[in-house]
Amino acid sequence: MTVTTPPVNGQVIGLAHYASRAVLETVLARTGTTFNQSVALRAVSDAGGTVTRAQLVARLTEALKIEEAAARGTVDEMTALGLLAEPAAGQVALTEHGGELFERIRTKGSEIAARLYAGIPAEDLATAGRVLTLVTERADAELAEAQRGR
Repeated sequence: MTVTTPPVNGQVIGLAHYASRAVLETVLARTGTTFNQSVALRAVSDAGGTVTRAQLVARLTEALKIEEAAARGTVDEMTALGLLAEPAAGQVALTEHGGELFERIRTKGSEIAARLYAGIPAEDLATAGRVLTLVTERADAELAEAQRGR
């Protein structure tokens, strides 16, 4: 029996992720920002600049597949660094410094993405986006099932 390897699989997707993340990490290193912090900055920005601490921790835990303690640690680090402030009990908000840092990272990240995706037809990118979203949904469902079965 011959097993054929699909042209796209976890290894191919993982290699693309790690290669593009390594390029982004060069930007993050110049700003003194960790990858987890950059994800948190985006999450708070996407929420309009203020979010509950619990929502941010949940977003980091879900998106990065990290333990809750690690996500809380990231939020605490960012508060200590002045990237986030606590305007009210249970809330965190981007500070001016945090917002400016996020904009620098976002701009550089957009420039990187433009270079990496240059010349790939829009319909191919749309198909890849749909496929990867479906794979992510399925993997998240399997992970949730595995965690329930512990």
